[in-house]
Order: sequence, then C-alpha cells, then structure tokens
Amino acid sequence: MLTTTNTSMTTSRTLTSKQLPKATPWVVALASIIVAIIISFIAFAGFNIPLVAVLAGLINVVAVFALSASYEGRRKATDRVATTIVTSSFILACVPLISLLWLTVSKGGAAINGDLLSRTMLGMKGVLDQQYVAGEATLSGGFYHAIVGTVLITLAACIISIPIGVLTAIYLVEYAGKNRLGKAITFLVDVMTGIPSIVAGLFAFALFSTIANFIMPDAAGIAKTGFTAAVALSVLMIPIIVRNTEEILRLVPMDLREASYALGVPKWKTIVKIVLPTSVSGILSGITIAIARVIGETAPIMVTAGFAKTLNWNLFSGWMSTLPTYIYDSQLRPVSPGDAALASSERAWAAALVLVTLVMVLNLLARIIARVLAPKTGR
Repeated sequence: MLTTTNTSMTTSRTLTSKQLPKATPWVVALASIIVAIIISFIAFAGFNIPLVAVLAGLINVVAVFALSASYEGRRKATDRVATTIVTSSFILACVPLISLLWLTVSKGGAAINGDLLSRTMLGMKGVLDQQYVAGEATLSGGFYHAIVGTVLITLAACIISIPIGVLTAIYLVEYAGKNRLGKAITFLVDVMTGIPSIVAGLFAFALFSTIANFIMPDAAGIAKTGFTAAVALSVLMIPIIVRNTEEILRLVPMDLREASYALGVPKWKTIVKIVLPTSVSGILSGITIAIARVIGETAPIMVTAGFAKTLNWNLFSGWMSTLPTYIYDSQLRPVSPGDAALASSERAWAAALVLVTLVMVLNLLARIIARVLAPKTGR
C-alpha cells in the first residue's frame, strides 16, 4: 500500500513539476513582436505590418517550441505550439473585424448628428454641401427614409421567410425521413444557399413584372416596390434558416420525443411543446444570422426597390431606399462632385454606423429572447 502511494505521488510530481509559468507564452509573443519590428526596421528600413505579423508569428512558434522542449519535454512543446497557432489564428481573424468596426465608428461617429437621423434627402442641393465643406454651414440632408426602408423591407422579408424556413426544417427532420420529397427539398435548399444575391433580385423583379404585365400591360414599373425587395431577400434568407433550424432540431435528444410519445402525446404537440422550446435558442440564432446576412444587401434592393430620396411607408407602391443602397448611392453619385463630395462620403459613413448598430441590436435582442424562452433547468 505504501509503495503504491509513493509511486502515485512520484508520478504526480513528474506530471506537474516541470512547467513554464502561465505568463510565458504572452511574454514570448510580446518579445517576438518586438524582435520582428526591429528586423523590419533594420532589413527593410521601415515598419511593414504584414511583414511584422509573419515574422512575429514564425519567431513566436520557434521560440515557444524551443523553450518548452528544453524545459517541459517534446510532447508538451508540441501541445504549446498547437495552442499558439490556434490563438494566433483567432487574433488574426479578429484584426479585420476590429479594424472595420474602428473605422466605421471613428468616421461615422464623427459625422453623425440628429439631422442625419431625422431628415431625408428631399430638397438637398449641391450648394449646401459646398457650404459645409467650406465651413460655412452644418451637414445637411439625412437618411431617415433609408432607416425606415431598411426596417420595413427586412421585417417583411422575415414575415415571409421565417415561417417557411422553420416549417420546412421541421418537415425535413420530423416527417421526411429518407423519402424522395425530403431529398429533393434538401437538394434545392443547398442550391439556393449558393445563389448570388443579384440573381435573387432579378428573380423577384421578373416575377412581379410578369404578374404586373399580365394584370396591366406596360406596367412593369409597378413591380419595383419594397415588397418585391422583401421577396428577393426572403429567397436569400430561407435556405439559411432551413439549414440552421434543421441542424438545431437534430440536436434535440430522441429520448425527449420518445418519452412524449410514450405518454400518448400526438406528434404535432410533441414538436410544439417539447422540440421547439428545447431548440428555440439555436433557432433564433439561425434567424439572426439570416437577418444579418440580408440586411446589408445592396444589389437585390437596387434591382427591386430602386433609389428614393423621400420617405415611403408603403411597401406595395413606389421606390424605397435602404441603408446599403443609400451608402452606395452616396459614394457613387455624390450630391456635389469634386471636393464637396466629402459631405456625401460623411453621410455614407454615418449610415454605415447606423447599419452596424442595427445588426448589433438585432443580435442582442435575439440573445435576450433566446435566454427568456430557453427551457429552465433545475428546480
């Protein structure tokens, strides 16, 4: 007994004794960055961000492996190298996101004001932008109509696509099995996932143009409305919702369904009372991803809803602007060309900040709703 205890204590000390301090990887990473910067200045006479990033990564991996192998052993060194590569990849993936958010907040935050959020581009003239650039006036015009158009079109697209997507996923998981219809739907959903957004816009416009021409010849212009844009966005949303919801529903344990069936509960009620509440958090996350995917689309909106400088609350009549099309139009066709185009660019950055904020608010609301509706565990 005593010999066994001593052996286990010796093994434990062997496993835990030779370990580098927890801060060692971060110290080595910082030192690698400093060395890479020095090499960049010495060898290339300047600071080159991509070069420094590559050099720092290589130096970091080599240094971590050599230090860990000499102190902890080759096996632990290999583990530390893998951890370093994964961590470095995550940091590199975050760099574009952080830089994009920083650029949007810095440029858009400096330009945004109450007038931009509460006014439209109705009556906007180039002379006003020229006065603003010259410092003789404040930034005029706004994108209130684009905010309203974005909300209305996205809401309509959600009303169309969410029921269709969720019900399709329920059929595929709970009813289809391996029948031909289920396989055909799965194939079509896969095909729709790869459809370019402009094709979805052309499909919606062609569909409503055909209907309009059938009802009233030479009235194809009637098809260019906010509702047509919502249909185009729903074509993009449905496959995302179906795929995400299908995967989430398959994660619900079969034991829950079988327990419900054993109690005599019908299948439809089991789905409504057991399956959907259990998976509501994941379903809402998938819906949020789908909304974030389409809320920034520009091409299908240009084809189906056009551009508008005034406020339009009617989804079924007239052109409508959204924030993406407003940003595109402001950059492509500034109100006043030349140096005064800076005013249109600042309005575009402010609209971009509002668009990013809308996406973040949607994600936050989805998380809150998912937490509220998630099934409670424990007593």
